[in-house]
Amino acid sequence: MTQAPVLVVVDHVDGAPTVPSTELLTAAREIAGGAPVEAVWLGEAAPDDAARDQLGRFGAATVHLPRLGGLAPQLTAVAVDAVHAVVGAARPQAVLVVSSFAGKELAAGLAVRLGSGAVVDARGLTRGDGGGLVASKTAFAATWDTECTVTRGVPVIALEPTAVTAEPAPVPGAAEPVPVEVTFTDRARAVRVVERVEHPRSGGVALTEATTVVVGGRGTDGDFTAVEELAELLGGAVGATRDVTDEGWRDHSAQVGQTGVTVAPRLYIGAGVSGAVHHTVGMRAAQTVVAINTDPEAPIFEIADFGVVGALEDVLPQAIEALRTHLGR
Repeated sequence: MTQAPVLVVVDHVDGAPTVPSTELLTAAREIAGGAPVEAVWLGEAAPDDAARDQLGRFGAATVHLPRLGGLAPQLTAVAVDAVHAVVGAARPQAVLVVSSFAGKELAAGLAVRLGSGAVVDARGLTRGDGGGLVASKTAFAATWDTECTVTRGVPVIALEPTAVTAEPAPVPGAAEPVPVEVTFTDRARAVRVVERVEHPRSGGVALTEATTVVVGGRGTDGDFTAVEELAELLGGAVGATRDVTDEGWRDHSAQVGQTGVTVAPRLYIGAGVSGAVHHTVGMRAAQTVVAINTDPEAPIFEIADFGVVGALEDVLPQAIEALRTHLGR
């Protein structure tokens, strides 16, 4: 008898699965217990051969293609109806989504439809002693570590980007496409998207998906030249504090913190960041925190793994020069 699969809702950009989605597929393989891993592709166009090869490379045996009937998958109600239809067809043991703004809305809505439970912002996923899924996450501004289990129905888990390192499957293949009919609710049909405008982002990696994030604070005085250069050398993304965006030095989309985005990179570098609580609640889950500030009493040093007391105009050029030497650039 075939074991129930683990279902992964795949995010994709320009027709290619995102890095966080390949991380989800890796996590799904780790907890599947030998059961198949299957993907859900929400989009107006079906994945091409290259995308299906990429899904198969990370372990997806099947890719379900809900028929959207011209509705926009960016609408939560549409996505919930579509994934709910796939769950009805695939009968999975669990559903994994990327813990983005859209992913968390999808997880909550899907759990309600399934009469089950959702865990969002998970940083790890394992099997408990009884065989059930255990999702680990931080709470209260990352001051508590918690373990959560969904006790009824199909668990819906939103896993944070960078929580898992993407690893190709031992025996890769190509994900076989399976069309899925969807009966949409009146709620899903109540809104029609007439225009979408994508905001440009600096660098080639999204802030919430980056494994390295370099954040500039008020100490930059609005000059992000060195911050951007350091982030580029590290293959990371550039973020900002609320003070910076309030001053208009960076766009609000770059703001990390309570009224911005939450990041959980493997490396966080705060350049001229004081460490006010409304900022640190958005980065406390970082694995390694490096802080640079002229004030040795700055709160950021209380959570830093490595701190440098000094002026940015002195410290950052030295760090950039050392990195360039190390990288041979």
